[in-house]
Amino acid sequence: MFEMFQLPFMVQAFTAAVITGILLSYFGVHVVGRGIVFVDLALGQISSLGVAFAAFIGSGLTSIPLIFTLAAALLMSFINIRDKRLKQEAIIGILYAFTSALTVLLISKTAHGDSDIQEVLFGNILSVSWQQIMKLGIVAGAILLVQLAFFRKFSSLTESFENGENHLIGIFNIWNFLFYISIGLAIVYSVKINGVIPVFSYLIIPAVSAIMLAKNRIAVLIIAILISILGGFFGLNFSFHYDFPAGSSIVVVLGGIFLLASVYKIIKGITNKNQINNIR
Repeated sequence: MFEMFQLPFMVQAFTAAVITGILLSYFGVHVVGRGIVFVDLALGQISSLGVAFAAFIGSGLTSIPLIFTLAAALLMSFINIRDKRLKQEAIIGILYAFTSALTVLLISKTAHGDSDIQEVLFGNILSVSWQQIMKLGIVAGAILLVQLAFFRKFSSLTESFENGENHLIGIFNIWNFLFYISIGLAIVYSVKINGVIPVFSYLIIPAVSAIMLAKNRIAVLIIAILISILGGFFGLNFSFHYDFPAGSSIVVVLGGIFLLASVYKIIKGITNKNQINNIR
């Protein structure tokens, strides 16, 4: 099980997976609580659109994806739908579909279109360098430091979304703005290494699975982080032993953990119902 750590590139891949998992699991709890699960896919895809645009115009500027993502995060922080017939998730979903199509159009005109699309979607974590890991670690550390320093502010904002009180936030809220900028930075640096689909999976699956297993917010956060680390470890192990793509393997393992959490939730619900009936 630990044989993969004999290879330096597997150590690097797992280190990147752990950093990504911790960072995105934290945001995942907030994203699921706010009911904006498409935000990751949208921002991840916008980051990929930046990469595609840079390749299309022949520019080597690595800052283009960052500019695209931060601009989108800024825009999303202002989206506060007051019409009850419309949901913020629907607007973000439209943004995701539009940028996905535009990304494919641009990449189709590059020299290695098909392979580039595959890398955008699932990344190439096995080729990550220590320099990339260090950059990801610094960004993740800075983001989490800000989030922890103002933990109560961000938590109370998420709770207002959970309670359906987001209409009280107003058009612009500084903490909402900082949340979207933070998640935008987290996603743009994670997508570079992991790809859009694994990043989405890291953000959503551990958080949803943890919510099924615990009620306390801190417990949910800790369990989500543990699930993401386990997903990275067993996913890379699966990839190493059976020669499957690493990104896809991690997503499949995370999906398996979600199924186990779902079964546990169902069994617990049936057990609790039987206990209530017995008391009556």
